[in-house]
Amino acid sequence: MSNDLDPVRLRETLVAPAGPYAALDVVASTGSTNADLAEAATAGVADRTVLVAGEQTAGRGRRSREWVSPPSGVYLSVLLRPAEVPAARLGSLAMVAGLALVRTAAEAGVRSTLKWPNDLLAGGAKCAGVLSEAVSGGVVVGIGLNVGALPVEVPAGPGGLPATSLEQAGASGTDRTALTAALLAEFARLERRWRAAGGDLAAAGLLDEYRAACATVGSRVRVELPNGEVTGQAVGVDEAGELLVKTDDGAETAISAGDVVHLR
Repeated sequence: MSNDLDPVRLRETLVAPAGPYAALDVVASTGSTNADLAEAATAGVADRTVLVAGEQTAGRGRRSREWVSPPSGVYLSVLLRPAEVPAARLGSLAMVAGLALVRTAAEAGVRSTLKWPNDLLAGGAKCAGVLSEAVSGGVVVGIGLNVGALPVEVPAGPGGLPATSLEQAGASGTDRTALTAALLAEFARLERRWRAAGGDLAAAGLLDEYRAACATVGSRVRVELPNGEVTGQAVGVDEAGELLVKTDDGAETAISAGDVVHLR
């Protein structure tokens, strides 16, 4: 696997007028691509600006957890300014990114699923994650995709979920430039549909695809919330992207944010 990212090749493919993005920068290393773009957002950088890093030294996941980012993965963030999308629907953008990951993995020959809302699973192990954050005048969507074989010291995630990579899952190709280009192209296609539909997953024609890709639906789960937890059967995902859980007392609750653990 090549450890090189080719910025010229990425820009030729992805940046206007030939591509869907306004600007794209590649750095060898940074603390966090999300943090960098959040800072840039205050300076007024354009809608659909992309930052790609060869590695991250301070990558972050949900709830400010550390995201281990060895120099063998794809780490990128996209700044979006979807003024036509109501603020209440911006959270579903991370699910759009999850679908882009599923499609990209499939192109690489890896069958994958999603753990709600947007963790990419391959063979029951976590292969990628998404962190979406509101910033000045928009939202930054960060994606971390494990490509090369992981060092043994990568810790398990919430609930003991192990980590894996595309290479370990049997990918047909692990060229990081090609995978970055494929992921960003898929995300752009899906994000345009999402934006045109005002952030409505169903109207964008993405909700059914998401439900089909979501391994959480139909699983017995424990959802860890800031003020407790919910245990039961995940029975669906509603039009707002919320996870529907039927608890053991027969009640159904809709969860907008939380850490899901699939129970055996």
